[in-house]
Amino acid sequence: MRGAPSVPPPGVAYERDGPLVRAVGGFRGFVHGPRDTGVRGAALDRLIARQRDRFAERGETVEWRTHSHDEPPELPGRLRAAGFTPGATMSVLVGESAELADGPALPEGIVLRRVEDEVDMRRVAAMEATVWHMDLSWLAGLLAARIRAAPDDVCVLVAEHEGRVVCAAWMFLWPDRRYAGLRGGTTVPEWRGRGVYRALVAERARVAAARGVPHLQVDASADSRPVLRRLGFRTVTAVTPYVRTPPTAR
Repeated sequence: MRGAPSVPPPGVAYERDGPLVRAVGGFRGFVHGPRDTGVRGAALDRLIARQRDRFAERGETVEWRTHSHDEPPELPGRLRAAGFTPGATMSVLVGESAELADGPALPEGIVLRRVEDEVDMRRVAAMEATVWHMDLSWLAGLLAARIRAAPDDVCVLVAEHEGRVVCAAWMFLWPDRRYAGLRGGTTVPEWRGRGVYRALVAERARVAAARGVPHLQVDASADSRPVLRRLGFRTVTAVTPYVRTPPTAR
């Protein structure tokens, strides 16, 4: 499940540096790498520094994710020493799309739609920003760009009540890798615990199964992990994002 998307979003370019691929030009930069970088000690420090410095010269924030089973084990410490700050650790869960495609009926008054228009992406971003109390203005552009780049491999769903978005979720499919990543799943407080979130998981599972994609993956917070495990997902590892924002970040 590693690696950059096969088709980069508009405006994003890939740069290879040894075992790593840098994604530059997006709302933030990303460093994609294998489970084991294959380098150790001072060579690893130099590899990390090149990524940090490349994004710094572009004025871009960069994110480098590490998993609990990655090698070498000193990678997180060396990232911190290079100025990267760890974010919240999440559990990585996997499930089978065919098993997860059966979900609860939607509550009365809820309408589920698959959306592609940028106006709807802005509505999704606005709902997410309100729930999480943070600036997520970049989200609408990210989702719209991913849809333009590979419309068949992106599925954005909204659950609406009387025209208001009360839950939103999306999925990125990699049919060649036989998995899809579930993202989002935010529900406004007054609609939580009523089956809306579970219905959106099931709908994305149905879409993946119809595309012949057997596996689903989620990076889950402590809040969503118990719900996903009850649905049939299994924890396989943990992931921690390491982020560095240069002083000149745009």
